[in-house]
Amino acid sequence: MENVAEQLKRGISRQSSTGSVRRGTLSRQFTRQSSLDPRRNNMRFSFGRQSSLDPIRRSPESSSSCQPQMMSVPENLDSTMQLLFMASKGDVDGVEELLDEGVDVNSIDLDGRTALHIASCEGHYDVVRVLLSRRANIDARDRWGSTAAVDAKYYGNVEVFNLLKTRGAKPPKTRKTPMTVGNPKEVPEYELNPLELQVRKADGISKGTYQVAKWNGTRVSVKISDKDSYSDPERVNAFNHELTVLAKARHPNIVQFVGAVTQNLPMMIVVEHNPKGDLSEYLQKKGRLSPSKALRFALDIARGMNYLHECKPDPVIHCDLRPKNILLDRGGQLKISGFGLIKLSKVSEDNVKVVNHEAHIDKSNCYIAPELYKNIIFDKSVDVHSFGVILYEITEGVSIFHPKSPEEVAESICMEGRRPTIKTKSKGYPPELKELIEECWHPDTSVRPIFSDIIIRLDNIVANCSKQGWWKDTFKFPW
Repeated sequence: MENVAEQLKRGISRQSSTGSVRRGTLSRQFTRQSSLDPRRNNMRFSFGRQSSLDPIRRSPESSSSCQPQMMSVPENLDSTMQLLFMASKGDVDGVEELLDEGVDVNSIDLDGRTALHIASCEGHYDVVRVLLSRRANIDARDRWGSTAAVDAKYYGNVEVFNLLKTRGAKPPKTRKTPMTVGNPKEVPEYELNPLELQVRKADGISKGTYQVAKWNGTRVSVKISDKDSYSDPERVNAFNHELTVLAKARHPNIVQFVGAVTQNLPMMIVVEHNPKGDLSEYLQKKGRLSPSKALRFALDIARGMNYLHECKPDPVIHCDLRPKNILLDRGGQLKISGFGLIKLSKVSEDNVKVVNHEAHIDKSNCYIAPELYKNIIFDKSVDVHSFGVILYEITEGVSIFHPKSPEEVAESICMEGRRPTIKTKSKGYPPELKELIEECWHPDTSVRPIFSDIIIRLDNIVANCSKQGWWKDTFKFPW
């Protein structure tokens, strides 16, 4: 059979201006390719033997039966896949020629696998030796965390495994997470490859809080679990609960869920990144908002919360609605975050209680509802109370009972039943807004409106004010 490398050489012309080579319509780019770069035609290609940790196991019969069909070189392979293909066939000359042409020895496919992974799986000793001489990363991991040494050992390629071990390969220890599934087919669809998440070392790794990272070139916010939490069933359950709630939430005013890492350590939750920070930071800079912006923000919050409260089959009660958990996207739209952090136990169809109240409820939170503060049975109206306090803050320009400490404010509202006087002049804000605030934080939960009604009332306030020309052209919505 004609050497596969000779087949590849046909029709190849050098492109001196770009340093690339072409074979027919195929272009070869000599850069390390991202495992999921949508700009490249880097299709997933079967090499016979897959990663030792690949959840989709294939029978030896099916692998061997397809071998004869895979000897011809597919026409649409890019430079990375050509290298991996040569490695899978044990073509030493072909591999060396591609490396001489400038192909990165550590190029990866969609599954994060290098030529060293492939050659180790197939037991091609000479190819492995060549790749190592070209400084192949001996400890590179694929998307499932497997290395070349692990793959070689798994497939019984003793000679290759000993070579890798002699060169310093360190097979990673098996690290199971508390959420590791028994059947690989049960790996959730949202599972992300941890190798595609990059957290800058300069930023540090703040466990248990969201921080900026990059995922396939896109900025995201990542929450990394503390390693100490894996042995704590309660904290594992809390992580799983937050993940479950986030994964099913879809709304323009709810922070967007990207994915999670649950089959590798550390476990992570990934959501969209909102570069403008949170509402708390915004209010500190801006102070009292204009009536138009205050109403626009109020509608954003109310719409997001109404979605959570109307989720089927089980509504989502936030229990910690405050400005720090309300984010601003690039367009200035508000998005609710921080929900799903508090585990609730159902008492009746509409009423619930907090599981482990002392651990989850912050009594220095001045936005907290009295029912939550006192640890009594409550319903969705606790979020309405918090909304009322936030609405007061964005219209008055100061926090409630300023300048008292948050602890004093929470005790005054929840234990003493006090509410501040709304000082905003009626010519700046319509009286209907004042009435809405007072109803939202009313001590009697039956008086508090539901968010669907709050949206209607806010829409009516906007329509009336616009009709009367109070704000002229200063009040503009994108719809």
